[in-house]
Amino acid sequence: MQVWPINEKKYENMSFLPPLSNQEIAKQVQYLVNNGWVPCVEFANQEDGFAIGGNSANVMSPGYYDNRYWTMYKLPMYGCTDPGQVLEEIYNCKMENPGCFVRLLGFDNVRQVQCAGLIIVRPDQGAAPMGGGYSAPPQQMAPPPPPPPAAPTYNYSW
Repeated sequence: MQVWPINEKKYENMSFLPPLSNQEIAKQVQYLVNNGWVPCVEFANQEDGFAIGGNSANVMSPGYYDNRYWTMYKLPMYGCTDPGQVLEEIYNCKMENPGCFVRLLGFDNVRQVQCAGLIIVRPDQGAAPMGGGYSAPPQQMAPPPPPPPAAPTYNYSW
């Protein structure tokens, strides 16, 4: 096992994987929506898309890093149950912000935490493309699966 190289840029979750295909991105969006999480699309310039700090001596708190906050593309998609709408917003963000990173976040509005986050589009950097990402809106998406059955309720009389 190796440690992360010094001065190597750190990116978001799943950034060490090869670029996701459109079908793999659609599955991630489907998973996010099926869990009832609020989708949010964000973007950042190429130079701001990586984490800075983390292990530096001038950081006073553990787990701190700069560039964790990116610019939101529109508002979070509260109440969205259609993965096709999320994929369309990812596509629109990519077209309106060429050369930028685009990531998808999923927020649980009950627990008030971020539950998912992954880079969808990575800009090309030099000769080695980091490309991939979502390239076109889907033609047709399968409907989401039905919600799980409600847990039975019991009435106890003491």
